Amino acid sequence: MVRKVPLETRVERRIARSKASAFVPADFTDLSDRDQVLRALRKLIHKGAILRVGYGVYARTKISTITKKPIPEQSLRVIAVEALQKNGVTILPTAYEREYNAGESTQVPTGLVIGVNKRVSKRISFNGRTVKYEKTARI
Repeated sequence: MVRKVPLETRVERRIARSKASAFVPADFTDLSDRDQVLRALRKLIHKGAILRVGYGVYARTKISTITKKPIPEQSLRVIAVEALQKNGVTILPTAYEREYNAGESTQVPTGLVIGVNKRVSKRISFNGRTVKYEKTARI
């Protein structure tokens, strides 16, 4: 008799094998319908395997050596860039990044501002830190 593997386990295995650190429900639609995928993701959040960092954006976790609680495996910027690219947004350098790279400024960009090619309303945040977007023209 063949035993069917639960959806939660299949989603968890896919997250563990993936090189990405940010996930959206569309990454798992081939496994089941959206409602069941969201239910499995909620169970994984409860287990501490992933965190919800925005509406429809989830991040793989690691355990903090200080607080012993789950924190995102990658920086908030990396997670935001991956999630935006999965949603079809092109990432561009911000005005501050262009000035710094051109040697016109010594102010190092924080990384919490991301240059995008179109309006983005998705709020991505963790622990009081929120990613902001700057609509930038192509260079």
